[in-house]
Amino acid sequence: MSFSRKPRVEAGTTSAPADVFGYDAFFNHALDGLKGAGNYRHFARLERLPGQFPRALLHSDGAVREVTVWCSNDYLGMSQHPTVEAAMVEAGHTSGAGAGGTRNISGTHQVHAALEAELAALHRKDAALLFTSGYIANQGALATLASRLPNCIVLSDAKNHASMIAGLRQSGAEKLIFRHNDVAHLAELLAALPRERPKLIAVESVYSMDGTIADLRSIAALAKEYGALTYVDEVHAVGLYGVRGGGIIDALGLHDQIDIVQATLAKAFGVMGGYVAASAATIDFLRSFSAEFIFTTSLSPVLVAAALSSVRHVATATDLRIRHQTQVAKLKKALAAARIPVLATDTHIVPVIIGDAKRCKAVCDGLRDNHNIYVQPINFPTVPRGTERLRLTPSPLHTDAQIAALVTALTTELARHGVPQA
Repeated sequence: MSFSRKPRVEAGTTSAPADVFGYDAFFNHALDGLKGAGNYRHFARLERLPGQFPRALLHSDGAVREVTVWCSNDYLGMSQHPTVEAAMVEAGHTSGAGAGGTRNISGTHQVHAALEAELAALHRKDAALLFTSGYIANQGALATLASRLPNCIVLSDAKNHASMIAGLRQSGAEKLIFRHNDVAHLAELLAALPRERPKLIAVESVYSMDGTIADLRSIAALAKEYGALTYVDEVHAVGLYGVRGGGIIDALGLHDQIDIVQATLAKAFGVMGGYVAASAATIDFLRSFSAEFIFTTSLSPVLVAAALSSVRHVATATDLRIRHQTQVAKLKKALAAARIPVLATDTHIVPVIIGDAKRCKAVCDGLRDNHNIYVQPINFPTVPRGTERLRLTPSPLHTDAQIAALVTALTTELARHGVPQA
């Protein structure tokens, strides 16, 4: 298809340039392809209700109505916790809204240092480094490590997050992809590499779309055997697992066997930002060489103060983690009893497999329009074609009544749109 077009001749000109590329025509053609495949992303305009999570107001077509949110990454509802809100308000009064610069140029406040120390302690590491998001933390850390370690080769799980893939691509380093959670395949690849060559094994602890858990104990053992660094993304585990919410590494007691931990402040901690925790030398190296850290404005002290309050609270909130797992188990049991096609997981991620993009959106639209339940369809490229799904994320604040209402609504909408029972 040609996207050339005749140029518009402006008033007062005597001649027009040669034909130029039709940029908007190209963009609209690509968007039409997404819409035709059912993969076009519609953004729901939500107004969260403080103190009422998971309830929210949905703004649509000039109308406003209350919905129950079942797909939030605010896993523990900490974004609305009173102590977190209070810390944010106080920081706004004492420090202002913005950091005022990059970390190197007036943007490092005392609260940044306090949060980094808290995160280092949470993961039992020497130090930690804040980034503006979990995505940027992954991209910056992996790009810096893989590009600057001489002749580094990265061994990456096939289902690693887009941010990890972006960092590795940016690094230009050689990489080997091992089959998802296939430790034997990883061992085979490691055995074929020279022992003296720098190697970096990059995995997630909890994979957010399938809910699978990496075999970190075996990966750590392989890394030690073959002289590799270990890099673990704990984004979907931090705050939720372990004695103090340190993630899967914390739950397994592997603090001294995993070299680098990356995680987020935007999910279980309910705020915004990302970070890396590791040895003092590793963190100083990233602080000194990562462009993603050096050349961006520091996180607002308002956000950092809120995150610090949340991290401290969650570390001692064992009851919150227990309640979370209790509600997750109740939802899974109710879905199974209703024969709803759920992908079995050992985590808080509850994927309902639809298997078709258009049908997935139709089910979500039905839940919203007929039952006041908000769930976002998960389609390609987030998941492979043919595995489209709803990704349910029960929180400790979802009630038993809300679980029952969701299961009833799902049963109705799946039947209406011809989704087979499990």
